[in-house]
Amino acid sequence: MYWKTERPFSLIDPARGRLTPLVTSEEAAVEVSLDQVKGRPVIGLLGYEVKGAEFYIYQKEGEPRYQLETRNGFDFRFIRTLGRKWDLPEPTKAYSFPDKAQTYFQNSEFLGVLESLYVDQINKVLYLGPLRDDPRRQYTWSGSFPADVGAKGERTIEAILAATEREEVRNLRKGARRKPFQEVIAEWLQELNLIHSFEVREVSTGSGLFRAFVKKTAASPEALITDVGFGVSQVLPVLVLLYYAEEGSTILIEQPEIHLHPAVQAGLADLFISISHARDIQLIVESHSEHLLSRLMRRVAEGETKYGNISEDDVAVYFTETRAGRSRLSELEVTSSGTIKNWPKDFFGDQMGEVIAREEAALRKKLNR
Repeated sequence: MYWKTERPFSLIDPARGRLTPLVTSEEAAVEVSLDQVKGRPVIGLLGYEVKGAEFYIYQKEGEPRYQLETRNGFDFRFIRTLGRKWDLPEPTKAYSFPDKAQTYFQNSEFLGVLESLYVDQINKVLYLGPLRDDPRRQYTWSGSFPADVGAKGERTIEAILAATEREEVRNLRKGARRKPFQEVIAEWLQELNLIHSFEVREVSTGSGLFRAFVKKTAASPEALITDVGFGVSQVLPVLVLLYYAEEGSTILIEQPEIHLHPAVQAGLADLFISISHARDIQLIVESHSEHLLSRLMRRVAEGETKYGNISEDDVAVYFTETRAGRSRLSELEVTSSGTIKNWPKDFFGDQMGEVIAREEAALRKKLNR
């Protein structure tokens, strides 16, 4: 896992003095590998990388002991504290060195800095599941400020009202003029050709009851969100989360395309490109949508788009399949021309076979007349 921090940080080696940091950076990465011992998961390796400097604890092959060391020829070594050389215990968390690492080594205090950076970043990881709440005719809001929209999008309206209360502004895409939060959400719904306008308003002043109003077209009468296509309420949590989350967050979304027709599914790719540029958001999307992937590959081929520049280096595509009862990820190779070199067999079904079979059936009908 790789991430960027909000501000530069330094790792200090007390043996060198606090005025000369080992390394200063705004980027970090963590690597973890798990083994299975007697039916339980065991951390085989835990390591952090900062600007080429790598700090690892790992289990030597065939031995129960753990070693703490640096890699890649970095000019630093951990110095053992004087006394008996006890073995290091297994890390108890997948991101944390054992407490005794700082006890057994004189110059390992900075390991705690790496762990804190990881925890700060994990707190910015947000999740939206595939089964999202149905829209309601009326919502209550007590003035709370949710951390996100909820795993089922159940706090979407609360998030909209919280952002509105704080008078938050966003831009539709990088470089565009910043506008009120609700206005940006409404513009994206319009850009996706779902509805013409959107607004959340209080039923009556001080009631604490709110309704979400939409207009299907400019000439349509205003209606409640429950009275228009179901897709609007299903994509709304996606939109709101992307703009409500703190900049620099990592967002996991499962099947954002649910209940959306193909054109809107394709438009989601443009939304994701735009949000990654405008708000420095990292997106991890699980999808079954051919239309979303096709649009994304088209944008890679184009390179420069109004939603932001994108290349094959900005995209990673993985195919999940089950082998011998276990799920496995295979990385697909995306080229600069927006193609995938190593398509898995029947990745989206046998499209060409379907076309050929249809044409043959049509020809047989014609010949039998």
